[in-house]
Amino acid sequence: MFNSFTGTITFKGPQKLCIDTHGIEWELTVPESSLLDIPPVGQEGRVYTWLQHTDALMNLYGFASESDRELFLNLLKVDGIGPKGAVKIMSNISAADLASVLESGDVDRLQKVPGVGKKTAGKMLLALKGKLSLSEDSSVSLSKKDALPFADVALALSNMGYDKKTAEAAVAKIAGRLAEDPSFASQSQVQKEEFVFRQAIVELA
Repeated sequence: MFNSFTGTITFKGPQKLCIDTHGIEWELTVPESSLLDIPPVGQEGRVYTWLQHTDALMNLYGFASESDRELFLNLLKVDGIGPKGAVKIMSNISAADLASVLESGDVDRLQKVPGVGKKTAGKMLLALKGKLSLSEDSSVSLSKKDALPFADVALALSNMGYDKKTAEAAVAKIAGRLAEDPSFASQSQVQKEEFVFRQAIVELA
């Protein structure tokens, strides 16, 4: 129903985000890992969403990227992990670390993650081992300090047919060049992404 919201960030708190879209303010539950990658209060940003709708409740969950949302949905496939549990897990371990732990089959390390007990750890290994890849084509997000600036732009270029490494290199080059530009810094996140996208197309031509 909802793929994403673009608007002004009005509140950020522990696992909670509010975003105003043309006068409608939405409240979303957001993993701490995603909150780090969402623009600060007062700035415009885009939040990817997932709606939980049952007879008893309706909750919106938000994510900084499509890959964060995909990780969340993968966790929901594990028997015994609900939306709140998935958010708790994502708030306490980075996507990169989670994929690494699952790939190595390190049950002891997995059990140390808040919200994951012995039984749940075993179920996670059965359901997800080998499915959260950290290869070049991975859909798993890295932590903020390791993430490519404007990763969504690079992903869009890759989906258009450009070589992934070449697209990432072009986006990183442009982002570095614009980092000290005051006029660029004053733009909204959406405007920045559009500008970087256009510049990358020129760079890759």
